[in-house]
Amino acid sequence: MKPIRLTRHALGKFELLGQWGLTVDPERVINDMANPHESSPGYGGRFVARLRLDEDHVLRVVYEENSEVVIITIYPARQDRYED
Repeated sequence: MKPIRLTRHALGKFELLGQWGLTVDPERVINDMANPHESSPGYGGRFVARLRLDEDHVLRVVYEENSEVVIITIYPARQDRYED
């Protein structure tokens, strides 16, 4: 598995999520990136992974992948918004 690194921006999002009442740990995101619920191509050659938070919500993880996985940003979303 490739090493995973979080940008300063992504790390700041964890604090913001905490202010919104969502407790998400950076270690959990790193571990979940090994087996995301779903991953698809995103804008500008990036990828977007979906990690399940609960039955109604997912965490969207925008990342780049080369010799390492670089997590650019994270944000919560309602699961039904991104279902096929």
